[in-house]
Amino acid sequence: MKISVSFLKSNNTYADTIKLINDTSCDYLHVDIMDGLFVPQKNFTPQDLESLLSKNNKPLDIHLMVNSPLDYLDTLTKFHPEYITIHLELEQNIKEIIAKIKKYNIKVGLSIKPETNISKLLPYLSDIDLVLIMAVNPGLGGQSFIPETLNKIKELNKYKDKYYFKTSVDGGINDITISKLLDLNIDIIVSGSYITTQDNYQNQINKLKKNGNHN
Repeated sequence: MKISVSFLKSNNTYADTIKLINDTSCDYLHVDIMDGLFVPQKNFTPQDLESLLSKNNKPLDIHLMVNSPLDYLDTLTKFHPEYITIHLELEQNIKEIIAKIKKYNIKVGLSIKPETNISKLLPYLSDIDLVLIMAVNPGLGGQSFIPETLNKIKELNKYKDKYYFKTSVDGGINDITISKLLDLNIDIIVSGSYITTQDNYQNQINKLKKNGNHN
């Protein structure tokens, strides 16, 4: 289980938080981008991202909670992210957006909100590299893990052998909830405030690794 760390909620500045994340053994920097339209909150413009990500040294796992994902591509592709994830709930041509991202040789993820049924992913599973299941409502850090998420993961796992996508879970992940994900074939967990509101990021990551892997 790989660990992707979000800096959406932190006790430090964004820049300092990214530096602290870079100094840990985590696998990805998870970048949550919100436009104030798809979700009520707004954080980074493309210009903000240019500055924030310029000194990052971790592989990027980017989560676009925005109405116009393609508006961010010119900026984001400069940083060669491993994943760019968009939301299934966009009222747009999802397949067209996926194809445009893939032209940049970037892996594409599709995320679903807690209320969205797994069946709505089926038309896209052959086109994507990652499914990001939200275990909280997108937009705010520090929320509690929604237990129903576990059933959604089990349902999604029925399709993994056929379509070869990876599964990521985001929201409310800590040293307790991660143990519930054992045996559910999760590839990446996204954890934010559990790590970034503490003084020792590496210590928190070590707890996740200990509880998220079989001994």
